[in-house]
Amino acid sequence: MGRAEREELSRSLNSHLNTIHETFQVLDQTPASTLEKVSWEEVIRMGDQVSKQATSVGMLWTGETLEVKALEENMKAYFNMLQGFLLLSHGSTVGAGPTLTSCVHASVKQVVDCTFKLFKESVSLYGASNSDRKLSIPTLVGAVWEACSALKKTPATNITAIGRAMTQVAVSIKDVVREMRELKPGSYDTTDEASNQNSTKTEGGALDDDDESGGDDLGNDLSPEEMKVAQSAIVVVSETLVVIKELIRSITSLLKQEKPADNGDFVNSLENLLKQCQAIGRQIDELGACLYPPQEIHALKTAVDNISSIINDMLVEVESIKGTSETFLRACSGLRDSLRQFKSELGF
Repeated sequence: MGRAEREELSRSLNSHLNTIHETFQVLDQTPASTLEKVSWEEVIRMGDQVSKQATSVGMLWTGETLEVKALEENMKAYFNMLQGFLLLSHGSTVGAGPTLTSCVHASVKQVVDCTFKLFKESVSLYGASNSDRKLSIPTLVGAVWEACSALKKTPATNITAIGRAMTQVAVSIKDVVREMRELKPGSYDTTDEASNQNSTKTEGGALDDDDESGGDDLGNDLSPEEMKVAQSAIVVVSETLVVIKELIRSITSLLKQEKPADNGDFVNSLENLLKQCQAIGRQIDELGACLYPPQEIHALKTAVDNISSIINDMLVEVESIKGTSETFLRACSGLRDSLRQFKSELGF
């Protein structure tokens, strides 16, 4: 098996890769709302077929005899199926907002990327020993399987996609709360007895104790006044987390209202709510950063004002899609009270 055969296979592969690349670019275009929407279940089924075809590729390319014609026919069959998969995936984005479209795009790209790696490696190994091919190709086939299997976890609706994105914001806010709770007060009320005990330590012993106490915490200890501000901030951030969780529950309850080809006001409102969640997440990050000494009081006030404004906009948006629930309203009310209290403690 010589160089000429490998070059012939390489030319065939490049032709298929170019076709797939052009087809993949179609996914960047928004499909007309008048088109019939393809269900994500159909995409998953086609992905299963691609996965099975990848198995066939692996068996053929790791076989004892490699006939160029058979390999080219196998390659053609695979890429024809992959192209159909891409077109179905594009059809599934009818009525999809940016968030759902991004999820679909990422999942489909993973299948395409794994396919490219499989065939590029297979062609490059043409003419190599069978043991080399059996060592490399099955792993690449497995990567295609995993990419196709991951399609089952891809959100099929705008609400699911946006709900997951909001959940990521909630996880980030939860991390901020955890970090805030690690803040600790400094030792500002040192007793005479403690001072006397410290004075009896040798200089070297004192240095050792300082090392053991953890130099990474230097500058993180708060004064009593700063600690009071931090405790109030923890309440605000915790209440914010409750609001985000209740918002996720509220929009999830609207799943039946989402129409297959709806790309109008409903989806736009969902996207706006996600942007508001993400904006709150950024304000929470800012608030958390400002708690370290020296605390930035004016920056804390700005974050509080911004969160309050975003919550007002969020309430209007939720009402516009008829997603308001009593628990969501209570959560927003609780957060507003905490924001007012916090702002008062800041001296504003």
